[in-house]
Amino acid sequence: MNYSRFGSSKAEDSAPDNPPPPQDKSADDHGARRRRRLLLLGIFASLLFVGCGLSVAFVVRTHTREPAGLRKPSEAISKACGMTRYPGLCITSLVDFPGAMDATEGDLVHISVNMTLQRVGGALYDASGIVNVKMDRLARSAYGDCLDLLDHTVDQLTRSLGAVSGGADRGAAGASDADVLTWLSGALTNQDTCTEGLDGVPQGYVKDKMAAYLKDLTELVSNSLALFAASRSSDFSGIPIQNRRRMLLNSEAAAAADGLFPWWISKKDRRLLEVPASDIQADIVVAKDGSGTYKTIGEAVKAASENNAHRIIIHIKAGRYEENIKVGRKKKNLMFVGDGMGQTVISGSRSVYDKYTTFHTASFAATGAGFVARDITFENTAGPAKHQAVALRVGADHAVVYRCAIVGYQDSLYVHSQRQFFRECDVYGTVDFIFGNAAVVLQNCSIYARRPMGMQKNTITAQNRKDPNQNTGISIHACRVVPAEDLKGVTGSYPTYLGRPWKMYARTVYMLSYLDYHIDPAGWLAWSGDFALDTLYYGEYMNDGPGAGVAKRVNWPGYRVITLEKEASKFTVAEFIYGSSWLPSTGVAFVAGLTV
Repeated sequence: MNYSRFGSSKAEDSAPDNPPPPQDKSADDHGARRRRRLLLLGIFASLLFVGCGLSVAFVVRTHTREPAGLRKPSEAISKACGMTRYPGLCITSLVDFPGAMDATEGDLVHISVNMTLQRVGGALYDASGIVNVKMDRLARSAYGDCLDLLDHTVDQLTRSLGAVSGGADRGAAGASDADVLTWLSGALTNQDTCTEGLDGVPQGYVKDKMAAYLKDLTELVSNSLALFAASRSSDFSGIPIQNRRRMLLNSEAAAAADGLFPWWISKKDRRLLEVPASDIQADIVVAKDGSGTYKTIGEAVKAASENNAHRIIIHIKAGRYEENIKVGRKKKNLMFVGDGMGQTVISGSRSVYDKYTTFHTASFAATGAGFVARDITFENTAGPAKHQAVALRVGADHAVVYRCAIVGYQDSLYVHSQRQFFRECDVYGTVDFIFGNAAVVLQNCSIYARRPMGMQKNTITAQNRKDPNQNTGISIHACRVVPAEDLKGVTGSYPTYLGRPWKMYARTVYMLSYLDYHIDPAGWLAWSGDFALDTLYYGEYMNDGPGAGVAKRVNWPGYRVITLEKEASKFTVAEFIYGSSWLPSTGVAFVAGLTV
């Protein structure tokens, strides 16, 4: 079995001068709308910088630029860029940018974000222009993913720019440092996901064009993240230096912790998560028998208004809904309420075997901020032989999944990006079945390893933190890690590991959890050779059960048995996802600290 998740080929830096393929007139073309929105975005960016006393012209098509040549950077640019992972690109991208040569180090943070926003906007603008080109399923899947991810990145960078601009009229009023760090980390993950999806597409017009449009975007977002992180608070104390991240816990949010709920959930939403579905006054009701507002979930999502400041409740009555659902970034504050695990089932069967990207296989995908789901089963029935097949993908900030089942084999639960909380959920899978790059805490959940295909190994997590400045990782707190029924009795033939490092700075911890006998004594599995073994952060803190012994664990430089409560506390709801400032409004019960 080849364990590589995606193709490893690097996209070409520029598109060859080859003719475009035939046009697909039936393609769903959002290009014109995206382009109009990007022009309005340019006006917004310019106004922000006028308010800061800086002259900045936002031009949509700015992803191509003239070389900086021999222009010498200012002292502030040299010093600031020295703190990034791509200092050469940082300098060349800033020296010709209006206002940068006269800017202070502090100004360079928002100048970098603004410049990166322009580049991403330009990429989205141009990528939208080839939407009608004929593509096969895999190319269309990867291309569509990139459009959505670029669009989401534009939104995250716009919000970040509003927060760091320093102007009197901040576009992201009230945004904390933790918010900006989350948005920039998510933007970086988006670029990584887009590129990886295209890696699997055969060489051709679409892949070459997209490679040209996407050139340098990942590195530019990384540099903006590094500049912001360096300008803010103290390090993630207690973590080895190669695994540090900036600890930007909002003090007011910490003070709001009450030991029961993190802050992002209102009192009203708390009640909604506990009362029976029959007692909820839902805005939309989905029922297959026609007794509701709509018969399908897709119709309900389409009907829900966009950019909601208040909660929209969609009650999905018991039944099996064979649909692939996408809750886009504009569908904010939607709460999906089912009639219970195994009663309300949302099922899909897409897989990479069927020529979809992993990102595109999700039976249910949510990107809109404030997404909440309770009492639902999300499943992907593709089976183990079809490899990557996602049941639930979440890229929504301040997302909560409560009393839900996520059922699949390889790649069941894709915790893609931003801040997420799972409580009292059942997660089933085989290879890398909890994976992604969110800052996520799973608390009081049951995690079931299933029987994989012959010669396979089970790996519970595959965390893909790519950049040391990202505030991401998987924290498994007070959970039960046990074999599913089909694995019991054959665990000796199918070893199960706590995780393996998908990317260089992978970060995963198990704390105060029950680890059953199926866990291999080594605990963790290498990805390939010695890749990431000295840069990852894998930790275990006070777990129990027959699989919790650490005497025979791996001896990698990045692995550690956590002995200090102070260090373990960094991965709690209160400190890792700043949950005490947003979870209370969801109504989900949680433990803010370590105490179970």
